[in-house]
Amino acid sequence: MKQIKGGVTAPKGYEAASTAAGIKYKERTDMALIYSQIPCVAAGTFTTNVVKAAPVKWDKQVVENGHMVQAVVVNSGIANACTGEEGLGYCKDTAKAAAKALHISPDSVMMGSTGVIGMQLPIEKLTAGIEVLGGKKNTSLVSGTEAAKAIMTTDTCEKELAVEIILDGKKVTIGGMAKGSGMIHPNMCTMLAFITTDAVIGKDALQKALSEDVADTYNMISVDGDTSTNDTVLLLANGLAGNAEIIYGSEDYKKFAQALHTVNEYLAKKIAGDGEGATALFEVKMEGCESTEQAKILAKAVVCSNLTKTAIAGHDANWGRILCAMGYSGAQFKPEKVDLFFESRAGKIQIIENGTAVNYSEEEAAEILSQPEVTVTADIKMGDKTAAAWGCDLTHGYIDINADYRS
Repeated sequence: MKQIKGGVTAPKGYEAASTAAGIKYKERTDMALIYSQIPCVAAGTFTTNVVKAAPVKWDKQVVENGHMVQAVVVNSGIANACTGEEGLGYCKDTAKAAAKALHISPDSVMMGSTGVIGMQLPIEKLTAGIEVLGGKKNTSLVSGTEAAKAIMTTDTCEKELAVEIILDGKKVTIGGMAKGSGMIHPNMCTMLAFITTDAVIGKDALQKALSEDVADTYNMISVDGDTSTNDTVLLLANGLAGNAEIIYGSEDYKKFAQALHTVNEYLAKKIAGDGEGATALFEVKMEGCESTEQAKILAKAVVCSNLTKTAIAGHDANWGRILCAMGYSGAQFKPEKVDLFFESRAGKIQIIENGTAVNYSEEEAAEILSQPEVTVTADIKMGDKTAAAWGCDLTHGYIDINADYRS
């Protein structure tokens, strides 16, 4: 497996486009299109929030009904959530407009929306934007990158990755793009991500690959503890690589799943590190656990702790907050056996051994915690299972962004 340039247009047969439709933002792009030259099998995972946005409901029925998919239309600025029958009607209007512009079936159109909850979409601007997207779409890597930029809200950078693997002697490519910065909490995926591949793979195997990987990637990130109404991860496969069909459980499936994991983990970490107001990606590793589930519970408790996140923001080695979060997580362990380490590109330092502080340098610890990527590793000495979770520090910037988000 190797990383290559690009994102959603890196695999064969995919095109992308972006445009400034003026849906909410001014003087920036706010709509994106992903298009496959031939129909794709589709898989998806969606928010577990009981309050689901209209595009989530639309996409779920497309996936569950097994429709072949050829286009995804995404807008930023307005979430089309809590918009009632009118919002659902706008999904139908979006699909019809895309079908007309692209000469495909409305059933083959999926969509995503992100932004303010409760506002109705200016559907005339949306449908006009679709006409522009249909005329601009192309296979260039630049178009893929511009599409990734168009779906941003409070994100500070686009998020995309592509990788190549060899299956059955054929080059298979997976590319993806995502957005997410606020309203991020591990509970399915808490953001938008769109993954494309030219692999030949059946719908059931594709869905299993995505669903199984979400638990270890998007489900292991948190910024603020809020699970969005619009969470969506879509995975499309058009089969243009020409490999022998990937069968669930086969060696080729394992290779494909690992490549998919690489893309998803990269995008998940980029989202966590780009949390609203954040200055650092905060990684928590749990080692020496009895089970993977125990490790995940402990890691997520620490990465979600506001007190720990503010300590990271202040470059303060306040390890008591970490042990405290582990203690209320619900997972059972022996605090008097825990070893704890801080690590970054500035070095690695042990903070506690067997549950109590060691003689460490506060200045060295502060230097380690001042880097843009910081890792906390806890070894509870109960087994050989591990897990990792990702978040960010919590700064005044988060409040500044969210206090006036609608204005």
